[in-house]
Amino acid sequence: MSVDDRLRRQSIDQLFRAILSLESVEECYRFFHDLCTVGEIQSFAQRLEAAGMLREGYTYEEIVKKTGMSTATVSRIKRFLHYGADGYRMVLERIQAESEE
Repeated sequence: MSVDDRLRRQSIDQLFRAILSLESVEECYRFFHDLCTVGEIQSFAQRLEAAGMLREGYTYEEIVKKTGMSTATVSRIKRFLHYGADGYRMVLERIQAESEE
């Protein structure tokens, strides 16, 4: 799948290069602390958690109960899991592979 070209611009490339330059979880904490609000970081983490739960077969109800997310957000995540640019799948597979090492 391709990424929406409306997203592509130099400033976003710079942001992604900055993220790719981070070398540890601690550096991620420091950078994202300065870049985002606590709520934004928690929202990103919840979305990734929900994507993983969807891949594992959890129901919407179970995900909503565990994460506190709305069913609309869970539905959107599921749509991107199936019809998005495969970003969730790619990252979740890498995280799983790392945990198995």
